Amino acid sequence: MSASELKVELGRRYRFAASHRLHRADLSDAENMQLYGKCNNPYGHGHNYVLEVSWAGDIDPQTGMIANLADLDAFVDHEVLQVFDQVSLNEDVSEFANIVPTTENVCMDIFRRLQSFPGAKLKRVRVEETSNNSFEYTGDGTIDEPEPVEVLPGGATL
Repeated sequence: MSASELKVELGRRYRFAASHRLHRADLSDAENMQLYGKCNNPYGHGHNYVLEVSWAGDIDPQTGMIANLADLDAFVDHEVLQVFDQVSLNEDVSEFANIVPTTENVCMDIFRRLQSFPGAKLKRVRVEETSNNSFEYTGDGTIDEPEPVEVLPGGATL
């Protein structure tokens, strides 16, 4: 089997710091506190997120790579890090104006932003919020624009 016939998966890790508040305007303060607990703090709270991204593709026989890391890093910097680093997700990222910026929703939004990288197929996005919490999204193969999911009290979804 030649190098051009090999499928390889490339993983890359990035970091960003951001704050958020888990809060729904259509719920009372008591309902928000019951649903989100301490994450509903009116002043928000921050995390040092770890973003892991995986792409897959064929090895280019001329370069020996599936993607140029400098190109990949520049793409992630432009599409994600410049948008998410050192901001309030609720206030500074327009996608979260009406969607609760849970890390699940952040993970899906980052996947959407990174899908268009040329030359390699985005396989998965994993966002680590804390040493105990991480979330992974694979796009389920056919979704062009992931639809964020809001959870209502009692576990129902919108």
